[in-house]
Amino acid sequence: MHCPYCNTEDTKVIDSRLANDGGEVRRRRECLNCHERFTTYEKTELPYPSIKKNDGSLEDFLELKLRAGIMRALEKRPVKIEDVDAAVARIIHKLLGRSEREVASKQVGEWVIEELALIDDVAYVRFASVYRRFQDLDAFHRELDLLKRNRTKKNSAISIVKTNEQS
Repeated sequence: MHCPYCNTEDTKVIDSRLANDGGEVRRRRECLNCHERFTTYEKTELPYPSIKKNDGSLEDFLELKLRAGIMRALEKRPVKIEDVDAAVARIIHKLLGRSEREVASKQVGEWVIEELALIDDVAYVRFASVYRRFQDLDAFHRELDLLKRNRTKKNSAISIVKTNEQS
């Protein structure tokens, strides 16, 4: 590992520990030449599947593009960046869990819609309106009705769990 201060190759590891829920290793290093200390992170690089577009073409998966789409839907919404990070991590976990070389872009879009439904209703409708290409007001109403039904189901499930916990 090159020292970022003097560019010498001679560095030693002082301390190692797991970071980001065990997904990375954080290493504290010291340069043997200039004695400056710095931190490095190691993370496993898994091959992402290609994304199969609607026209049949293949595209490399880019986390940056996924995050940008989610952030665009969340623009000017009161959402914590930690919630976005967690949503992106869950989508990537699903993507890698498929163990396929290709995943349809439509599937990734559906995962984004599911995550946005958990984070923010307005962002969910924004993304769904573009992704599902709403053509008229009725399409918006159908999507809002679906969102309301899902909220009702989720709230009743939460109530049942809370009731069982109190018993």
